[in-house]
Amino acid sequence: MCAIEYYTYEDYLHWEGKWELIEGSPYAMAPSPMRIHQNLSMEIAFRLKEELENKECEECEILSEFDYKISNDTIVRPDVVLTCKETNEHYLTKAPQIIFEVISPSTAKRDEVYKFALYEAEKVQYFALVYPDDLKAKVYKLKDGKYDKEGDFTQEKYLFDGTECDMQIDFKKVFQRYRK
Repeated sequence: MCAIEYYTYEDYLHWEGKWELIEGSPYAMAPSPMRIHQNLSMEIAFRLKEELENKECEECEILSEFDYKISNDTIVRPDVVLTCKETNEHYLTKAPQIIFEVISPSTAKRDEVYKFALYEAEKVQYFALVYPDDLKAKVYKLKDGKYDKEGDFTQEKYLFDGTECDMQIDFKKVFQRYRK
């Protein structure tokens, strides 16, 4: 990616509004996401938090819309993450165990291409792309340094295993409000 101007985390700290910074290039986050986007993000976070409360994983937590500083010129804000053993209060410094991105038309390419490659390079164990229009989640698992598609999930339960705190999510419950 080549930008006319190059920005860093220090610049990012002074910007108003919601932004992401990828390899020095700024990306304005879309205006407030549509209600379905917000509800799906909250539902995913709720389901994961509920699952986390039933486990002995005191060093893990579920966060929404929290900065993940990959480098001095790359800061993203995933919709929902499971992170473990993070000590920084201002931003994530380590790769989360699981990242969920709810797809909006204005951010689809960034999520499906750029963030996919970033999260794969950072060795995020699981990456899930959630499609509100299709009521579907595509789940990818890191295997031998590359993402391998685990499947498309609409009404199934899925176990994110091999993380510091194995988590299960029921996609039927995540999407049920929007099924007719």
